[in-house]
This record gives sequence, structure tokens and C-alpha cells, in this order.
Amino acid sequence: MASADQLGFSFRPVERRTWTVRELVAAARTQLEREYGDVWVEGEISNFRAQDSGHLYFTLKDQSAQIRVVMFRSAARLLRFRPENGLQVVVRGRVTVYEDRGELQISAEYVEPKGTGALQIAFEQLKAKLEAEGLFDSARKKPIPALPARIGIVTSPQGAALRDILNILRRRHDTASVLIFPAQVQGEGAALEVTAGVRYFNKARNVDVIIVARGGGSAEDLAAFNHEGLARAVAASEIPVISAVGHETDFTILDFVADLRAPTPSAAAELVIRSRQEVEEQLGGLHRRLEKAARYHLLMARQNLTELARHGAFARMMDLIHRREQRLDELVNRLAHGQRDVFEKMRRGFETLSATVRHYDVRRVLGGMKKDLEARTTAIASAVRNLLLERKVRVERMETALQALSPLAILERGYALVFDASGNLLKDAAKVKAGDEISARLAKGTVSATVKKGRA
Repeated sequence: MASADQLGFSFRPVERRTWTVRELVAAARTQLEREYGDVWVEGEISNFRAQDSGHLYFTLKDQSAQIRVVMFRSAARLLRFRPENGLQVVVRGRVTVYEDRGELQISAEYVEPKGTGALQIAFEQLKAKLEAEGLFDSARKKPIPALPARIGIVTSPQGAALRDILNILRRRHDTASVLIFPAQVQGEGAALEVTAGVRYFNKARNVDVIIVARGGGSAEDLAAFNHEGLARAVAASEIPVISAVGHETDFTILDFVADLRAPTPSAAAELVIRSRQEVEEQLGGLHRRLEKAARYHLLMARQNLTELARHGAFARMMDLIHRREQRLDELVNRLAHGQRDVFEKMRRGFETLSATVRHYDVRRVLGGMKKDLEARTTAIASAVRNLLLERKVRVERMETALQALSPLAILERGYALVFDASGNLLKDAAKVKAGDEISARLAKGTVSATVKKGRA
């Protein structure tokens, strides 16, 4: 029998590769992510868990299999609904491996409910939550003023809804003033701007009622009015709020929490203020009712008065009244005479006073006062001059004494002040020796010298 070598075959030992667990899991993860980098998976949510970090974790399962799903905060914050257990969804993402546990999972980028749209799911979830908190209760809703003088409107300045409201308000009652808070009513940031408008009017307290308005649109267009923050701001508003969003068949969370829902923006304008004609008609009706009631009460009062006039007690009462009136007339006449006497005395006194004043020569008195003032001024000036002269003489004497006592005056008589090299005044010849530098201060100037010999 021929050997393997004779037949041309050669056997080499197989090189064995040993993987670490992490290397193997990482390699499998890379292969999975390359092969299944963008997949759509349908299933039912179970074991849903939302972390404080904003990440979402749940299991996606069907009848015979399951896979874990993680959705990180950056993608989760874009969801229009809140996932919950038992909800059928479609998940889009990439298949990967969580290396720490070696588990297969999907890193989700997008989740949508199967069948019912995400917006409708979010609407129903928020509606149930706020209703359970009592924000829809009719007991907490505030009445709308019958004829508000100031109306606040939160809407887009370019929208047709604002034009409709202003036209109706102008036609029905043009005396009402309108304040407009411009806000986006669609798209990113619209809910926050509308919320800011409601809060502004509550802080400023410059309107009697608030209208939040927007024309019709799709569910996506009206999504801003299903915002939880806006709903809570409207519920907390101390000023009544009217929701005027969309058409009559459109419903938003704002409609349920507002104090009044108007089917359309135009209807909101008609609801918020009654027309001038209606007010005038009601006032006319009230005036007619008041006039009729007044005539009736006057007729009844006249009949009662006639019956009372026939009664003897009434006659005695009238006699007493007449006597009182006569007494009052007498007192009035006495008061008039007394006032005339008082005025006459005051007139005579005034005339006497006027005569006294006329005989009083004011110019002569003022002339005497002027002479007295001039005399006093002259005396004061003379006293000041004498005082200044005395002070001048005293200063000159003191100046002479100071000059006599000044060391410089002594130097003028031929004396000198001698200082050693350190600037100390020399008073004893024993303090210097031959070769020391000295200086002498004369009456005019200074000289320097060297000591040749000293004698104490």
C-alpha cells in the first residue's frame, strides 16, 4: 500500500486560535451591526422601564421569541407618545450585542405604534392623566365676563384666525380693547410660546379674558395644543381662558382644560362679547320694565296716601307739621335780621379801620426807620475799623518781638552756627579733632572747613 507521501499528500497541523470572550462578542457585534444596521421589527412591548437618565428599556416579543430593546435619551425625547406594556409597535434600529452580558439587543432610533398613530396615543395618554387629576372638572372652570373691556389674544399675528376675531369684535362692539401676544401656533416651540402668552397676561393683569386661537389643520398641525405644559398653565390661569383651536370637529387637550371651548376662532369672538345691539335691546327692555314698575308703585303710593289723608290722625299730623313750618319761618326771619345786624356792625368797623389806615403816614415811618438803620450802620463800620486798627498794631508789635528773638537776627551781628559732619550743632570744641569736616551757618550763606587743631 502506498503512503500518503507517495501519493502526493502532506499533513500539516491545524493552527488553533483561542478567543477571549470579549473578542468573540465584539467580533459578533461588528458582524451583526454590519449585516443588520437598519432593520424594522414589529412586536409587543413588555418589561418597559424608563430611567431617570431619559433612556428607555423594554422587551419586544411575539408569540415565540423576544429581544431586548434600548432607546437612548437623544432618540427617546423625540417620541410623540409614551411607550407602555402591551402596546404593539414597530421599532427601527440596528441589531447589536450588549457586551457586558453578551445579550442580543436592538438599539432603537424610532418607535411608532402599530395601527393607531403616535399623536393619537399621546393625546389619549395625556387626556387620561389630566382628567384623573381633575383638570377637566367643570367645577374648577371660571365664568366668562359678559362684556369684557379688555381681551387678550394669543395667536399668530399673520394667521387668518386673528383677522376673523378682530373683524367680529369690531362689528359687535368696537369699544372693547384688544391686546395681542404674538406666538407660533405650529411646529417646534409653538407650545412654549403659547404657554408664555398665557403666563404673560396672568402676570400683567391687563386683560379680562384670554383667547388662545388657531385655524384648522391636521393632527400634526394642532399638536402644539396637546402639550402638557400648556394645559397646566391654562388650568392655573386666574384669568378665564377660551380655547378657539381648529374647526368644530377638532379637539385638543386645550379644549378640555380651558374654561370655555369655542368651535372656531370666529365663534370665540362671538362668545366672548355680546353685540352692541343685544346690549341695547336688553337695556331697553330693562328700562321699560323699570318704568312700568315705577308707574305701578307710584299709583299704589298715591292710593295709600289718599286713604291716609282721610284718616283723623293724618289731619292732626298735618296740623302739627304746619305749626312746625310756621315756627321754622319765624326762626328764618330772625336769623336773617340777625345776619343783617352783624353785617352792619362789621361794615362800620371796617370803615373805622380804613379811616385809621388812611391817616397813617407810612412813608414818614419808613423814613425814620431808614435814618435809624443808616446811623446803626455807620456806628458798626466805625467799630469794625477801630478793631482792625488795634489788631494791626498788635500784630506789628509781635512781629518786631519775633524778629528780635530770631536766631537769624543774632547771626546778623556777626555770630555763626557751627555743625559737625553729621549736621549736629557744635557747642564744645572737645567734640572735634584735627581733620574733621565742619560747616558754619552765617547770616548770609554757609561755609565748610577742615579742623587743623582744636582747643577746649
